Amino acid sequence: MLLEALSSAILGLALAWAAAHRLPHRLPARALVLPTGVAGGLFGAFVTHSALEAGGLPLILVGAAVVSAASLSLLLRPSGGLRRRSATA
Repeated sequence: MLLEALSSAILGLALAWAAAHRLPHRLPARALVLPTGVAGGLFGAFVTHSALEAGGLPLILVGAAVVSAASLSLLLRPSGGLRRRSATA
C-alpha cells in the first residue's frame, strides 16, 4: 500500500511537471499545478484501490494517471486564439 501511494504521488508529480513545462502559458503558477498533480494521483490511486480491491500495481497506477490528468485539465485556461463576443456587444 505504501508503494502504491508513493508511486502514484511520483507519477502525479511527473505528469504535473510535464504539463507545466509543456503548457506554461495556459496553466497557473507551478505552485498550484504541482500539488494538484500529486493530489490527483493519490486520489486516483485511492479510488482505484477501493474499487478493484487488490487489482495490482499497474492498474492502480493507470487509475492514478487518469485522475491526475483529469484534475490537471481542470486548471487549463483557454488559449488566446478564440475571442468570444457577448450577445450585448
